[in-house]
Amino acid sequence: MLMLVLRAPVALTLPVLAATAAPQQQAPSPVLSSGFTFVTAPYPEVHASTIVETRAGTILAAWFGGTKERNPDVEIYVARLSGGVWRPGVSVATGVQPDGTRLPTWNPVLFQPKNGPLTLFYKVGSSPREWWGMAMTSADDGRTWSKPRRLPDGILGPIKNKPVELPDGTWLSPSSTEKEGNRWTLHFERSGDGGKSWQASAPVESPEGIDAIQPSILFHKDGQLQAVARTREGVLASSWSKDGGKSWSVLSAIDLPNPNSGTDAVTLADGRQLVVYNHSAHSLGRPSKGFRYPINVAISDDGVRWRKVLTLESKPLEAGYAYPAVIQARDGRVRITYTWDRKRIRHIVLDPARLPKGDWADKDAVTGG
Repeated sequence: MLMLVLRAPVALTLPVLAATAAPQQQAPSPVLSSGFTFVTAPYPEVHASTIVETRAGTILAAWFGGTKERNPDVEIYVARLSGGVWRPGVSVATGVQPDGTRLPTWNPVLFQPKNGPLTLFYKVGSSPREWWGMAMTSADDGRTWSKPRRLPDGILGPIKNKPVELPDGTWLSPSSTEKEGNRWTLHFERSGDGGKSWQASAPVESPEGIDAIQPSILFHKDGQLQAVARTREGVLASSWSKDGGKSWSVLSAIDLPNPNSGTDAVTLADGRQLVVYNHSAHSLGRPSKGFRYPINVAISDDGVRWRKVLTLESKPLEAGYAYPAVIQARDGRVRITYTWDRKRIRHIVLDPARLPKGDWADKDAVTGG
């Protein structure tokens, strides 16, 4: 009887041990490719990239490069992805003025409307408080560009992130101002004639004292538009429009952190909202600022409840991973660019179907009484 008692438990535990040891199948990574738009460049610092798919299906990126941000030698560069390889960036715009003086250029934004030429917006000026908006167009897939033209007084153009085109063909640019007294405000600029004329909205009200700039525009299934923006308050902020961007709700915080660094967002073809951002907030000893790492992707089904679903990079870098730009190309893939330590521009391709869906991250991991 003693031998039977000893053998029975051993026999029963063997299948359990075997099941525990079985390897679990790993889900495929959403990251399909990752690289840089260049290895070396003829300038020491680079920042504020933008990415677009042209009407011909070409992927273009642009950024500003020079000795250092705010220096007069900073120019706008455009690069082309051809045969899976990024071609060298070409300078297309400078801040040279009619009297020969020179000012820095800032924050290029590429935009391909359904009709009309590819457009490049950018800023010129000694600082964000004093800059003005510029635009130029290309009729040959970004190979050559028109003479730059200054936007009308009071119109800055898209400050960092891409405009969107509404169902009626209206262009809507996400914009913002940095005013005296260190006040930041959002506003939006509309054009119903393909960029020939513009109307600016009233500044978005912020009764809670949220200072926000650099919004992105999202589309919701009920017809509402949502703006998601960078702030100085350690969180991302949001505003909503029910009338096609003519008026906007007061600013409110959403449930994602922000270290006072630029973000970008896009509405996916399946209706989900995607934002690329730094999942960090204020850091000790740096009031209203934080480290620009890690850089992450978050998803939302409704623009209210957000889920961090992917960390792109997290290794600490002096200048971090900053100012992302994001689009979904016609092949369904998500393309992201961002500044890598102010030295390079990272380019990443994601398969959004591989990003986690549902509310798995919101379910309790600890259960019971």
